[in-house]
Amino acid sequence: MASVLVASNRGPVSYVLDEEGSLDTRRGGGGLVSGLSAISSKDSVWVCAALGAGDREAVRRGVGEPGVRMLDIDPDTYADAYNGIANSVLWFLHHHLYDVPREPVFDAEFRRRWEAYRRYNRAFAEALAAEADDGAAVLVQDYHLALVPGQLRELRPDLRIAHFTHTPWASPEYLRMLPDDIREELLRGMLGADQLGFHTEEWAAAFRGCAGADVEGTRVEVYPLGVDADELRALAHRPAVDEWLARLREEVGDRKTIVRVDRTELSKNILRGMLAYRELLTAHPEWRDRVVHLASAYPSRQDLESYRAYTAAVATLADEINTEFGTPDWQPVLVSVQDDFPRSLAAYRLADVALVNPVRDGMNLVAKEIPVVSEAGCALVLSTGAGAHEELKEDALTVNPFDVTETAEALHRALSMPPTERTDRTKRLAAAATSLPPQRWFLNQLEALRA
Repeated sequence: MASVLVASNRGPVSYVLDEEGSLDTRRGGGGLVSGLSAISSKDSVWVCAALGAGDREAVRRGVGEPGVRMLDIDPDTYADAYNGIANSVLWFLHHHLYDVPREPVFDAEFRRRWEAYRRYNRAFAEALAAEADDGAAVLVQDYHLALVPGQLRELRPDLRIAHFTHTPWASPEYLRMLPDDIREELLRGMLGADQLGFHTEEWAAAFRGCAGADVEGTRVEVYPLGVDADELRALAHRPAVDEWLARLREEVGDRKTIVRVDRTELSKNILRGMLAYRELLTAHPEWRDRVVHLASAYPSRQDLESYRAYTAAVATLADEINTEFGTPDWQPVLVSVQDDFPRSLAAYRLADVALVNPVRDGMNLVAKEIPVVSEAGCALVLSTGAGAHEELKEDALTVNPFDVTETAEALHRALSMPPTERTDRTKRLAAAATSLPPQRWFLNQLEALRA
């Protein structure tokens, strides 16, 4: 039994089966893993889903890390809940991504998948109820588990329950696309919590607008997750990163760099960012052969056709820019499609300009990470759609995520920024980015919940 419990779709460890049938343990990272390290593992349990064959085999064999409970959920139920609802419905709602003349369509197939999402959440609620001490604190994470607070409240009314949403929250108008009964069930699930957390006041206000008077009795708070400066800088100076940095410097030469690091996620706005770079080279030809766009664009959710098409469009546009402007000695865009964290950190260190222009994003930690490790200091071009914008707007160059021309001019201004101004802005950006590191972010929520 535990006094502190965390629930999330993905856990802190995963397992891979090798050819001999042995299980290899792989440890995850990220803000939540770092945050939970602030409390004793003797007092805590992390409930998560078994995501692959290795995870499910570990559950069947009874192999596991202390303080971690994996749930072996039926693969079909998991697929319908995770891909059919969480990623294809809730993600699209919260990020305002629907092509409204065609989507969404809420039919019998949707309701079948919603039932799977309900069962998936129920499995978490039952596991948490079984693992929790009397009066324990339970911190549920993200849109995958939006029904858990309400379900858990029915099972264990003695528990203190929090839920944190790492994405934006849909506007009231957008959430009303959902069928009335489903929307009410979603909000009822969230309002089963004593405390709800969001990255920004904008997302918190959106939830309050959706819940209306029913929000009374549930605290809605803002906790803008930051980065651990010491940990990030240590990671950025490992030998593997140094090797990548040498390779990138050889490719870039003495040119300036515009760096972006994103999954090819529809909300990240990679295409408009590249269009802005092309307009920069057109409107300001003085930058030709003097700048390289290092674009790390890792394929995401390729089981969804819309994501496959978007990923292909990014690659096509990069090729077009290189064909239009490139020379035998200069490739304007260097695209990486490998999810290679050491390469990303090397690009961070090399960045003269960081481009972060999502249309709608819960936080976007890349906007905070690059200023912390950029070696020469970087100018940050940041859209109003990033959750990080509220904290960083004073020292970033703010752009409308849909305005390609404004973004191109911001890139020009960033590249032209005097070194002293760039250095001063970077220092202030890094200070803001590290003001609420993961451990403090987690403990603030836990302390508020216990209070």
